[in-house]
Amino acid sequence: MVASFCFDKKGANVVVQVIVPIFLLLLAGYLSVSIRLITPDQIKALSAFIIKIALPAFLLYALSNKSLNDIWHPSYFIAYGGGSLIIFALAFYCYRYCFSYSLTPTAVLAMGASMSNTGFIGTAVLSLLMGSHAAIYISLTLILENLLILALVLALAEAGQQEQQKVWALLQKTAQNLLKNPVIIAIILGMSCILLDIRLPILVDQSLALLGKTASPLALFVIGGSLVGMGMSALNLQSGLLVAFKVILMPLLIYCLLRILPDVSQEMLYAGTILAALPMPIAFGIFGQAYGLNERALTPLMLSTILGFVGISSLIMLWW
Repeated sequence: MVASFCFDKKGANVVVQVIVPIFLLLLAGYLSVSIRLITPDQIKALSAFIIKIALPAFLLYALSNKSLNDIWHPSYFIAYGGGSLIIFALAFYCYRYCFSYSLTPTAVLAMGASMSNTGFIGTAVLSLLMGSHAAIYISLTLILENLLILALVLALAEAGQQEQQKVWALLQKTAQNLLKNPVIIAIILGMSCILLDIRLPILVDQSLALLGKTASPLALFVIGGSLVGMGMSALNLQSGLLVAFKVILMPLLIYCLLRILPDVSQEMLYAGTILAALPMPIAFGIFGQAYGLNERALTPLMLSTILGFVGISSLIMLWW
């Protein structure tokens, strides 16, 4: 009974230390946009800074200071990559054949079911829990999400828009878009430093560290600001099912896969499950608007953000 009380108290303390600052930063972003202290266009500019500058700097700094043993986790690739693809396939089948969506919106909805807000919320939460060591799991997850899920979504969405375009042209365009992504470039450079045993100059390393430290707080501020104006007008069975795929089925599946695969540490198990339990990425809302889904994308995005934070708060209380 005493042990149980101590565990609960410790878990509650960690939740307070990690989740309360996150919610305060989210609230600060939300209120700043609500009272027009910050405009939506400025939120978009901050978002671009995070994705193109701060997050790549954080990843490059963290990876360039790691060894090959730190990042070589085949079981993580199999579990997280395989689990994401399974969820993508299930969601794709469901919305394509059960709800009769055309190819392009089906691909975008399947993205919402199988891709997490790793770059923004994942960076913030895991960094608070694990420090710079979180960059390993964030990097591995971003590699999988970008090279598997995002590439698949781009190819299928464009195929639906341009049915006459050749497969090779679609693949080439997708590869070009990925290689222009600063996050992918940072991961490639960081991996090169590891494989070639290169250490960045001290001044460059320190500059990257300073830039990287801005990623987590700014990401949360931007998420909060981005929630302004999002409604729940398209809340129905389809949006509820999509959220269930993301915040319930995906973390459950990846947790089970990590449990049964060899050479999986407790840290890896916890990190992978928490990343899988995160809400849908903001990119899902952007893709949804670009391909005409509008509220059918924004409503599940809003709902997954709320329920996702409830889920990761519960996991943090349970495990930390």
